[in-house]
Amino acid sequence: MPARAAIIPVTPLQQNCMLLWCEATKRAAVIDPGGDLDRIAEAIGKTGVTVETILLTHGHIDHAGGAAELKERLGVPVVGPHEADRFLLDHLPEAGRAYGIAGARAVTPDRWLAEGDAVSVGEIAFQVLHCPGHSPGSVVFVQDEQRFAIVGDVLFRGSVGRTDLPGGDHAALIRSITDKLLPLGDDVTFLCGHGPAGTIGEERASNPFLV
Repeated sequence: MPARAAIIPVTPLQQNCMLLWCEATKRAAVIDPGGDLDRIAEAIGKTGVTVETILLTHGHIDHAGGAAELKERLGVPVVGPHEADRFLLDHLPEAGRAYGIAGARAVTPDRWLAEGDAVSVGEIAFQVLHCPGHSPGSVVFVQDEQRFAIVGDVLFRGSVGRTDLPGGDHAALIRSITDKLLPLGDDVTFLCGHGPAGTIGEERASNPFLV
């Protein structure tokens, strides 16, 4: 049975929070709840799914700022990112003040993720890739059968994640993309943290940071 996803733009940075669910079981994950939790709750109510986990691709404020409160509201675990982003998750309140995102709280995941781990949403399994560069602990979730990946801010349509924030490393980011994302295959669709989805093939051919 297929995965379904709804994009919920949150925070002043218009981050693509995602409600992703398994059509067979109606079990769901909220991916990167940066804030605007009432908007996320409305989407959950509309789809009628049961959220079983919160997944984080990385520790930046627009992706993780609402995770602690959403965990309390829903009573579900927070999973990811890689532990290299602990320093970002510990300082979410300060980041919230800097970016004008109210109510951000520090969060410690119930489970850190590493290269080669797996996570599941209902009956849908995802492989975890550790893709540092945008942040040291960024992770990507790959669904091989349905040929899509959730990449956070590692890769964008026509661009790549910024690397001028604490822990950013442009060379590491390009390595992550070329060594881990491009080999997934040109037919793989990626859903990213800002802006529209794209395909690996389009980026391999025309992304100015990669060609």
